Amino acid sequence: MINKKEISKVGFALVAYAGDAKADLFDALKQARQGNFKKARELVEDANENINEAHNQQTSLLTQEAGGAELDVTFIMVHGQDTLMTTMMLKDEIDYIINQYERITALEKKVERGGL
Repeated sequence: MINKKEISKVGFALVAYAGDAKADLFDALKQARQGNFKKARELVEDANENINEAHNQQTSLLTQEAGGAELDVTFIMVHGQDTLMTTMMLKDEIDYIINQYERITALEKKVERGGL
């Protein structure tokens, strides 16, 4: 049986990685609003790396449970799971918004040049 302390450590890791990803995502959105699309994409990629690290932490527990280990649920683990899932959803939404900012900027440039 994996003890609560070990499970809580994974929960804290999930919160930390997902929190870093969330900060990068909001920074990416700010950069996109300012027209800095390359920087925005870099920040989304940084966020994705943190999400992947969190996912790897989560998968280590899932693998152990699938192998028959008994796991106690801790509040921090539940919080970590929640934080990871909402951050993953946020990434998809911010990626969509960045695409829209790029599209709008391209259209505005066309209009300014008299292309529409």
